[in-house]
Amino acid sequence: MPCPNRPVLQLLALPEPIEYEAATRLQERLVAERAAALLPDTLILCEHPPVITLGRSFHPENLREAPLDLEARGIRVRPAARGGDVTYHGPGQLVGYPIVELTRRGRDLHAYLRDLEEVLIRLLADYGLVGERVPGRTGVWVHHEKVAAIGVAVRRWVAWHGFALNVSTPVEAFAPIIPCGIRDRGVTSLERLLGRPVPRETLQEALVREMVAAFGYGETVPGDCARWLRLDQAGPGNHSGSPN
Repeated sequence: MPCPNRPVLQLLALPEPIEYEAATRLQERLVAERAAALLPDTLILCEHPPVITLGRSFHPENLREAPLDLEARGIRVRPAARGGDVTYHGPGQLVGYPIVELTRRGRDLHAYLRDLEEVLIRLLADYGLVGERVPGRTGVWVHHEKVAAIGVAVRRWVAWHGFALNVSTPVEAFAPIIPCGIRDRGVTSLERLLGRPVPRETLQEALVREMVAAFGYGETVPGDCARWLRLDQAGPGNHSGSPN
């Protein structure tokens, strides 16, 4: 039952893979709307075509191949406004971009990062896995291998960017990089750990449930994915107000 005194979470579950640049533009629109209190906190769930993103703390030595060589193999290399070093996005990942107003949460970015980790740890527990934090690092590990990367940005006290959970991502996809600049730990995926396929719809439902619980939302409401994507195609000058 909805809780009228608790905040609402809008869900935008994109049905098709979306280019990283388009997802960034979508986030920027949502951040502006959220900062103006025109919409509630929003969670984008999506998947990207192969792309390597370079965060604000990127060190060139953590990119093992030249960008032009990667592009020739169909792997884009793009800068990212998020914190952190280098990471990979691609098929088999569940990427989440929460657009969260942090004033209500005490403007505590470190607490927000721990809350995102908690959501993913709870999600892994739903599948019988023990997710772990590593002191001094951001993300979630299982058996010393990273299964979920986290990197965020903040604008006008609204958090954006977010997390990438490896669901069926082949570990070989990370070969061109040193993921997050961490040399002493590997990467893994949910399906590799479980030894079986994981239906995406069921996984997304569990993730949303755990985020609602961890963040104290009263209910979730579906967002109009098609309308937001049409606005992006129309350009920045063709939108005012909230899509809901």
